Amino acid sequence: MDPMSTPSAPGWTIIVPVKPAAVGKSRLTDVGTDREALARAIALDTIAAAVAATRVARVVVVTDDPGVRAELRRARTVEIVPEGDTRGLDAAIALGAAAAGQGVARAALLGDLPALRPADLDHALELAASVERGLVPDAEATGSTLVTARAGAVWVSAFGVDSASRHRLLGCTDLAVERDSTLRRDVDTAEQLAQAVSLGVGPRTAAVLGAAAA
Repeated sequence: MDPMSTPSAPGWTIIVPVKPAAVGKSRLTDVGTDREALARAIALDTIAAAVAATRVARVVVVTDDPGVRAELRRARTVEIVPEGDTRGLDAAIALGAAAAGQGVARAALLGDLPALRPADLDHALELAASVERGLVPDAEATGSTLVTARAGAVWVSAFGVDSASRHRLLGCTDLAVERDSTLRRDVDTAEQLAQAVSLGVGPRTAAVLGAAAA
């Protein structure tokens, strides 16, 4: 069965913003592989992990990347929202949040978590159910990889440099996710990619890296 088509129980709507691979992951130019193919693979592995999480009912991907869109057309639990003229991560996420609707529990998940395990996302969403807005900082504890809002809460986000502190100012509560959770290992640099590989990346990312090493 295609991992993108795994049926899920009713629950959260996950919003994943994905930049066009041609401009994404610009700091991964020195890892010895096709940066564009790697950026797309990382995003698709992240989305597949979200689809496979049992607490996720729906995944909304906001993107104009043609390769990602083509891969996701057959995914029954994934909805694609075009980014269009929207500029910026928060604006793209807001499009997905609007598509989801305020009456459902929503979470924005960054699309650069190639080692993400569905169980780690499920654990965070379980914790998020008890707060109005939740936050999972990245492994460096300065950025954010997941921001949540339970049903009825107005959507807000402030991704970017030092976003963890800005999300707290917006009322987000840190969720008690372990420091070594795969949900916290986002990838922007070669060093972070190596850490993700040590955790175990998804099949698409592994295939791109394996082809480069061959």
